[in-house]
Amino acid sequence: MNTLYPLGKFLIILGLVIAGLGVLLTLAPKIPYLGRLPGDIYYKRDNLVFYFPLGTSILISIVLSLLFYILTRR
Repeated sequence: MNTLYPLGKFLIILGLVIAGLGVLLTLAPKIPYLGRLPGDIYYKRDNLVFYFPLGTSILISIVLSLLFYILTRR
């Protein structure tokens, strides 16, 4: 077996991940309610705006956990 095989496989997977992130970032503004879910903390005052997307973070965590579980299951 070629000693560069693992490096090549890693680079292909890394490229697919980067391409997937690019597609996700391009389409993210078109996903309804993402960033405005119940549980997202938004506080606005005179010259202060605080936003913490807690609900969105939990949803993304659940989706990624399920995706990784499906991909690593044998």
